[in-house]
Amino acid sequence: MGISVNASSSEHKAVNRARKVLNQRKRGLRGLLPFIGPAFIAAVAYVDPGNYATNIQSGSQFGYRLLWVVVLANLMAIFIQRLSAKLGIATGKNLPELCRAYFPAPVNIGLWVFAEVAAMATDLAEFLGASLGLNLLFHIPLLVATVITGIGTYLILMLDRFGFRPLERFITAMIVLMGVCYLAETIVSRPSFQQIAVHSVVPWLGNSQAVMLAVGVIGATVMPHVVYLHSGLTQQRIRPRNDDEKIQINRFSTKEIIIALVLAGLINMSMMYMAAAAFHATGHTDIADIQTAYRTLTPLLGPAASAVFLVSLLTSGFSSSAVGTMAGQVIMQGFVGFTIPLWVRRVATMIPTVIVVWMGLDPTRTLVVSQVILSLVLPMPIFSLVYFTHRRDIMGVLANRRITSLIAAFIAVLVLVLNITLILGAFGVQI
Repeated sequence: MGISVNASSSEHKAVNRARKVLNQRKRGLRGLLPFIGPAFIAAVAYVDPGNYATNIQSGSQFGYRLLWVVVLANLMAIFIQRLSAKLGIATGKNLPELCRAYFPAPVNIGLWVFAEVAAMATDLAEFLGASLGLNLLFHIPLLVATVITGIGTYLILMLDRFGFRPLERFITAMIVLMGVCYLAETIVSRPSFQQIAVHSVVPWLGNSQAVMLAVGVIGATVMPHVVYLHSGLTQQRIRPRNDDEKIQINRFSTKEIIIALVLAGLINMSMMYMAAAAFHATGHTDIADIQTAYRTLTPLLGPAASAVFLVSLLTSGFSSSAVGTMAGQVIMQGFVGFTIPLWVRRVATMIPTVIVVWMGLDPTRTLVVSQVILSLVLPMPIFSLVYFTHRRDIMGVLANRRITSLIAAFIAVLVLVLNITLILGAFGVQI
């Protein structure tokens, strides 16, 4: 995608503001503002429609008792995304580019193929979520809603022609809108804040179904495509001129990641405790799909609450689908050194969703299948990320401390074990 003169001017102003902060060593919120953007784009992937399916099912079936899993997944996400952002700042390259430079060609091709599969599986979930929202809110046929979703996400991506700031601001506004929607849902559903506080920190896994849902929540939260993408968002946004600037930019990036992903985590928690308060507490413990959740919300909390639920789903689907397409471009360019026109990728990634809708497959079940596919791919970018960020010859002053690499490796192994558990459960193996 080409950058226009206006885009260059917009980016130049943003970079100048950031340079002024770095030169004057400013701190606080005013200093942080020029660096806000990349983490909010990444955070969209953590509140995509796949999260709706797992969080609503968990809340309706087990009430507040799996909230601690959301907290754990969010802490893991903050840690992993910080490493990805730091990689781009330290090296000026993204994770796929480094894989291409340092790994053998067969390994690199394999990583690229799996990354593309992950991007398409992610886009399937996000496309279905937005299409389902349009279908339920405006009674548009699902196939027509899918086409509208494709056009809408393409128009969102066109904001990039005006520089990185307009797209960053739009995506940030979408995250804030989702937060407002779930603040409204919190007020209407009146959850037990005592239960929220207790179960956010007290682990509980009562049976094999709870284990599977817990793994599903983590699988729907930590996304492989956004691990690749975040390094691409930071690699050339504000180019550090020396080691001191690398350290300063990384500090601002860390603060932004914490703010953006804590907000995403609160949205995920509110999905689950809304389901706990509205469904589990009223005896509706079998809510397992988005359509049923919407239809059940109407008599329980009123049409306004169900409409707000769908608005948040639409916002999530449109914005996360746009981010998924961005990730696909970074993945292809980094791993194999070329890109395809954005509209071609947009059409290509729509095809699986169109097929699913045309065949009449259950959208929520398809969402779950897409999470299983993602679970197969997720450990690969995490292990690659740990490998590169611990190497001082690549990262320089931003190389991981030993404890950081150990924690990151533990997270990677934990995700791998959890994903194996999810896959076995998907094939009917009792855990």
